[in-house]
Amino acid sequence: MFLRIATPSIHNCHFTNTSFCGSCVYIHGVGSRPSFSNCTIANANNVGIFIDDHAQGRFEHNNIHSNKLAGIWIKNFASPIFKKNEVHHGKDVGFFVFQDGQGILEENDIHSNRIAGIEIKNDANPIIYRCSIHHGSTGGVYIHDKGRGQFVENKIFANTYAGVWITSESSPTLRDNEIHSGLQGGVYFFGGGRGVLENNKIHSNTLAGVQIRTGSNPIIRNNEIHHGLHGGIYVHDNGLGLIEGNEIHSNALAGVWITTGSQPVLRHNRIHSGKQVGIYFYDNGGGVLEENDIYNHCFSGIQIRTGSHPTIRRNKIFGGKNGGILIYNSGEGLLEENDIYSNALAGVWIKTSSNPILRRNKIYNGKEGGVCIFNGGRGILEENDIFNNALTGILISSSSQPILRRNRVFGGKAAGIEVTNNGGGTIEDNEVFDNHFDGICLATGVNPHLSGNHDYGNRRTLEDAIQLGKCLYSISGDNSYPMHNFYRCLTCGSSENDAICVNCIKACHKNHQVEFIRHDRFFCDCGAGALGCDCLLTGYKAYSSPKVNKLQQNSHLQPSMTVHQNTPTS
Repeated sequence: MFLRIATPSIHNCHFTNTSFCGSCVYIHGVGSRPSFSNCTIANANNVGIFIDDHAQGRFEHNNIHSNKLAGIWIKNFASPIFKKNEVHHGKDVGFFVFQDGQGILEENDIHSNRIAGIEIKNDANPIIYRCSIHHGSTGGVYIHDKGRGQFVENKIFANTYAGVWITSESSPTLRDNEIHSGLQGGVYFFGGGRGVLENNKIHSNTLAGVQIRTGSNPIIRNNEIHHGLHGGIYVHDNGLGLIEGNEIHSNALAGVWITTGSQPVLRHNRIHSGKQVGIYFYDNGGGVLEENDIYNHCFSGIQIRTGSHPTIRRNKIFGGKNGGILIYNSGEGLLEENDIYSNALAGVWIKTSSNPILRRNKIYNGKEGGVCIFNGGRGILEENDIFNNALTGILISSSSQPILRRNRVFGGKAAGIEVTNNGGGTIEDNEVFDNHFDGICLATGVNPHLSGNHDYGNRRTLEDAIQLGKCLYSISGDNSYPMHNFYRCLTCGSSENDAICVNCIKACHKNHQVEFIRHDRFFCDCGAGALGCDCLLTGYKAYSSPKVNKLQQNSHLQPSMTVHQNTPTS
């Protein structure tokens, strides 16, 4: 059927075409405005309906299926209205809108097409409203070569590849859609794709909810991205983007992955309750994190490794079941003015040649320590407040060489700053006060540069316990490691890894052959009931503490706070 400058109303008809040369229905030219309703357009050897050259028209309740090419072509400023049609089982795409095509697609059921449900290219700019786009054998929506379009309140789900693909300088707007249950990802930006994703629900996809790569630079705003079987947002291969105001939660891997030269900006997001890390930087990932809430992850809130160098400023990082921030394997970055608190392990870990800058952060109320620097970690810690942590405020261990300058370390339940196990560095102009065990504590054999520190008002709980004849285990338990002199008992056959405090040496091992080991971090095995003799000071019987025996098997002489290396794989 060929309609030019015509306005017929066509109802309850069946159209097919056995020719390979033309469409079943061709509508062409200014003034063409037909109405089709309750028709079937099917099994054509070409396109089902082709609307061209400023034509319009209204199409309602039609069944458009099983055509060899697209179900519908819309081209050259054509602007039809398609409402409540079923467009399905095509051998190509469902709708193909190209070369400045426009139109309104409303409440259509678009499914089971061999390629995309909707394809948009070459400055086409349709409005797609309240459609269901699903079970595509390739993707749901494919927008490329400067395609545009407005997608509002659609349901895009159960497609074989991505729900939406956006590439090659295309710039659509997707608002208030639900994009879910894809056999791959939710929304995929690549090859310079742009556009705006706003107020969408993106969930339960097999791969990342949103993927941004190869120079793509979208705006991702106020979406909920959750329960993905992979990560929430994956930015890689020099991806960019502004990611703000989103709620990203309950994903199986990282909430946000940033890698391979990518530099997105994340601002005002809530990233929480993930089964691994909140935000994971690796392999030279970068970008800016500002004023996000990152909390309640099974691993660390943030991990930074392998040359990554983000700027992390004014975020709240809390409630992690592991640490707050883990920086390792040559990770870098600037951490500035963040609140890092109430994490299950250390607030910040710096290890294995990592070299970040921490400036004016508040690191507090950790279930273990404040900052732990070990295994050759470096970095500059400057003007931070580190307080009210359950273990040491700052621990420097195992050949680490940081610079600590003008920090305040106070109110900790153990020592303020401890240096052990060949640790060193520069410690200058810090205030260390009101810590339970002591202020600045140096183990045997360490030699950091100390100058201008104010170490005052610490409670010296260890010295009080020694003066009162108590076993140090009575104040440390088996969860902290106070720095003091420790010994072993040759008579009892204890090894160098079995630590005995000075009061137990005097009371429980009196007249035994004993040996001083060193001044270092330990808890007293005798007082804990982990040795082959009863402790006269705590009352623990020999070998009476299964918990301590288990720790002893893993060597409880701790050069660092307990390390949980639960890191995502790249």
